[in-house]
Amino acid sequence: MTRLMTLLTAALIAAGAATVVAQAASAAGTHRPPGVPADFVVTPFGYFHSTCVVHLAKGDELRPDDKIIRHQNGTSSPMTECAYPHYRADGQAVNGDEHAIKDPNISHAWVEYAGVTTTSSYAYLYGEWSVPPTPTSNDGQILYYFNGLEDINDVVTILQPVLGWNSDYQYAWGIASWNCCESGTTYEAPPAPVNSGDTILGYQFANCSAGVKTCNSWDIVTWDLQNGNFSQLLDTSNFGQTFNWAFGGVLEVYNIAQCSDYPSNSSYPGSTSLSFNEIGLFNNKYVQIPNPAWKVSTTSGLSPSCNYGGSLPKQVILNF
Repeated sequence: MTRLMTLLTAALIAAGAATVVAQAASAAGTHRPPGVPADFVVTPFGYFHSTCVVHLAKGDELRPDDKIIRHQNGTSSPMTECAYPHYRADGQAVNGDEHAIKDPNISHAWVEYAGVTTTSSYAYLYGEWSVPPTPTSNDGQILYYFNGLEDINDVVTILQPVLGWNSDYQYAWGIASWNCCESGTTYEAPPAPVNSGDTILGYQFANCSAGVKTCNSWDIVTWDLQNGNFSQLLDTSNFGQTFNWAFGGVLEVYNIAQCSDYPSNSSYPGSTSLSFNEIGLFNNKYVQIPNPAWKVSTTSGLSPSCNYGGSLPKQVILNF
């Protein structure tokens, strides 16, 4: 397994994808809930002040023990605590000294997800999914699709390889790897543009020996297998978390005004769903779990109602 990850990382480095300057994160906009200031931006974790969204450079490493960000050239800069609260999708304020994520629910804009837990911990999660077509309507909506790892007993941060619509790139698809939200700050690796129909590989991998329950170093990679673009956080911190809660697929949204704000499924015209395929989940001994007991959770009472749901054949399918 270690050799596999070495080969993957080597392939990413060898790809040498050109650095692409992303657009700024989408502003909160007119659809923001009452109480959310206009100068906040939308992230996969809610509304944050722009100074609390740290856009990391290629090769940056989070070193919380030293409270620094170590750069690829050997220099470092301090990790700072966010001076502002951030807000969930419903406008609820979250202060920097409070846990940032809690259980997923609609107040955090998680419309549906497939999750599973363990009494030990996970060391590796990967999955593939296709970039959907462009949504047929434009209401300033922001869509996020990802898998992820959390600590169900003490949620402080989440590791995520993310595919986003209208996030880093205006009215376009892009990928980014995220680690959020220690001290109210969220960290984003350099994003990259992707195209509809491309296959995304997203994974989180522990850089520790087999059997370590709480690994302090992780790789998060979001990779477009067609164009070679990728976003990666290597040797990033767990911020003290034991990752025993895995998400095989998550749909998180902002500013959905009508069901056509979602993309259709290019493989099944007329349907709206996204499949997370080739999912692999490994325990802390790097042994693959043959049939994880994924459970699909869907928020009810949403308006508009867009046939939300999910299914679990050999992959996680989220309907919308």
